[in-house]
Amino acid sequence: MEEASSLNHSSSSLKELSQAAVQLIHWREPKKSAVAFSVSLVVLVAMATLSVISVMSYLLLACLCVTITFRVYKSVIQAVQKSNEGHPFRSQLDRDISVSSESARLLAEQCRTQLNRFSVQTRRLLLVEDLVDSLKLAAVMWLMTYVGAMFNGVTILILADVLFFTAPLIYQKKKSQIDRHVELLQSNLEKVLQRLQDKLPGAVRRTKAD
Repeated sequence: MEEASSLNHSSSSLKELSQAAVQLIHWREPKKSAVAFSVSLVVLVAMATLSVISVMSYLLLACLCVTITFRVYKSVIQAVQKSNEGHPFRSQLDRDISVSSESARLLAEQCRTQLNRFSVQTRRLLLVEDLVDSLKLAAVMWLMTYVGAMFNGVTILILADVLFFTAPLIYQKKKSQIDRHVELLQSNLEKVLQRLQDKLPGAVRRTKAD
């Protein structure tokens, strides 16, 4: 019973974390979303110009400057006012932030499930179980070669960060128009794939149907 309750608690914690991320992306709390977007964008832009070691060092140094300054300030205030408020970060220091074995086991199980799914999909695409799906992957990889020639990894992360924080807002404002264009694009893509499949040899179509 205790193990089941712990697993349920771990699962609920992961769900709360995912819900918090969704709320940030959808700007349910504009201040928190603005801070998260600004910090993530500044870090990615810094990584584009500096090394990862330099960026992490500057981030930790900035954090230490803030915490040390605040600690000294509170100590001086307590000494002047002769109060016994104690450590200003006591509540955070006393908070349990350790990862439980149940949470680690649940996360490892989810990673294992996703890894197995990825392995199966990769095998069927690379070994051409379905010719149409493999051709789709080949087309995507061909397009990615052009993307890789124009952008590096950090630039793609910057664009993805901007997209994650702006796309939900744009979709909420232009939902009907975007849905209409997406449906039109899907229908055209299905027509093209159907024409391509009709031109395949009969043996390939029979294998796919089986």
